[in-house]
Amino acid sequence: MESHSSSSSFSSFKSYLRALSDTPNRLSRRACSVSTSSEETTRLRIRSGSEMKRTLRWYDLVGFGVGGMVGAGVFVTTGRASRLYAGPAVVVSYAIAGLCALLSAFCYTEFAVDMPVAGGAFSYVRVTFGEFPAFLTGANLVIDYVLSNAAVARSFTSYLGTALGLSTRTQLRFTAHALPEGYNELDLIAVAVVLILTLVICYSTKESSWLNMVLTVLHILFIVFVIVVGFWKGDWNNFTKPGNPENAGGFFPFGVSGVFNGAAMVYLSYIGYDAVSTMAEEVKDPVKNIPIGVSGSVVLVTVLYCFMAASMSALLPYDMIDADAPFSGAFREGSAGWKWVSNVIGVGASFGILTSLLVSMLGQARYMCVIGRACVVPTWFARVHNSTSTPVNASSFLGIFTAGIALFTDLNILLNLVSIGTLFVFYMVSNAVIYRRYVTNGATNPWPTTSFLFCFSLTCIIFTLIWQFGPSSNKPKALMLVACLGVAIALVQLFHCTVPQARKPEFWGVPLMPWIPSVSIFLNIFLLGSLDKPSYVRFGFFSGLIVLVYVLYSVHSSFDAERDGTLGIKSEESVKESSIERQVCSAKV
Repeated sequence: MESHSSSSSFSSFKSYLRALSDTPNRLSRRACSVSTSSEETTRLRIRSGSEMKRTLRWYDLVGFGVGGMVGAGVFVTTGRASRLYAGPAVVVSYAIAGLCALLSAFCYTEFAVDMPVAGGAFSYVRVTFGEFPAFLTGANLVIDYVLSNAAVARSFTSYLGTALGLSTRTQLRFTAHALPEGYNELDLIAVAVVLILTLVICYSTKESSWLNMVLTVLHILFIVFVIVVGFWKGDWNNFTKPGNPENAGGFFPFGVSGVFNGAAMVYLSYIGYDAVSTMAEEVKDPVKNIPIGVSGSVVLVTVLYCFMAASMSALLPYDMIDADAPFSGAFREGSAGWKWVSNVIGVGASFGILTSLLVSMLGQARYMCVIGRACVVPTWFARVHNSTSTPVNASSFLGIFTAGIALFTDLNILLNLVSIGTLFVFYMVSNAVIYRRYVTNGATNPWPTTSFLFCFSLTCIIFTLIWQFGPSSNKPKALMLVACLGVAIALVQLFHCTVPQARKPEFWGVPLMPWIPSVSIFLNIFLLGSLDKPSYVRFGFFSGLIVLVYVLYSVHSSFDAERDGTLGIKSEESVKESSIERQVCSAKV
């Protein structure tokens, strides 16, 4: 079928021009075409050839979740949030962010249990909103994965230099003077790390899990060491007394708003649990193991983060914390006998970087694999190797591409290009879980649910704009924020009371529907509002590029696949799956 598909729109230049002339018709047919759970879990998986082996259990998923979330970023994020926003109350900021991450993880879990496939958010949006929104979501996420992985790989070299007491710029990287600034420091260590991990994830997912487990345990041991030493060396008075008496004191020196601003900053430290959902196709008994794995990893990481924040707050008053290197700086402030701890932190952060990189590279390959199954990128990416049962083509291609970016591009340039795509995907998944619960295509009216999602998102955007750019005087700003919150709560309650759910999850569902996904929507919009202008410029550029790829290639490829009978369309074709179909699908997984 694949060869037949390629012989239609892409067999010759004349055929391609003929396909382009038919683009409006093909867009109207394919852009909003939705898939079904049974199609995602059975029909599309055939395109990969061999199947991925179901070898993972809940503890593997917890390990992947913890490894993916607890990278080196927490060593920096904690200091910035405490020094600039929350003070000692950064502990509360981490607790709030952890709760919000758990709510968002619930949305992923409902989809992953219902559709245990490797596509993650791409598959979830595809069965809800259609092919083009799914491609826009999935492609942005893959781009974010590649760029962030390149940044993480280069940061490994930096932390390795800290652990060994070497200069990263002069001793671990090479300067190519012929290249422009920002692209002239060649990082061969980052390239080697990416390529070695690529070989590992191509070889076996189970062996990748064991490697991740070992590195994660070592990383956690280093974190526990830092926590214990911090409490041992710290002073509880630092939780309430600033170093400079002229600065605000108390546990909440910046007030309640500072706590929530701090939560917005540290929430990015929880990004990584979404990669666990892409391994659903390789999980034994997904109904039992996926909820434990995803939720358990978020809870465990929240506890670790809160203890780390408390340990740092005990070491130094908040106004003396080094925002860029809080833990290392705190130990350097002490006697010379404690300075060796900063080297230990470098070692621990290096382990964290490796686990974060490993999990992200596993996730990006599985996203690309399932996007290939949907025929919106070449189906070569969808192939699963018959010996390793892993998506070798997608893993190797993205690994080499990531290594190439990590070789040349400066860390600061990369850091300005990530985060917004991931938050956009979280927002889309939270919308999708509400839409899927309340709308059955062809059987229920979608307009009440669509109207609610639009009005609620608009209210959240207005709240975020007021929070960021509202009047400087506190009382008018507070009144406007309270009014927006009141409208948002009223919208959710009205929707909850007037629109019945169209389907009930068979195995596991988000509790307190639609409140939990609505909180997740609000949080992700709020966090999107806290990002800087370059992030939006990057998002606009890459989204435009993705739209161009879809119009020039993807829509024609999926149209050919539909004509060949390998893809379905949004019609009466099993839009409302029968219980018999779903039971057969469940038995297979």
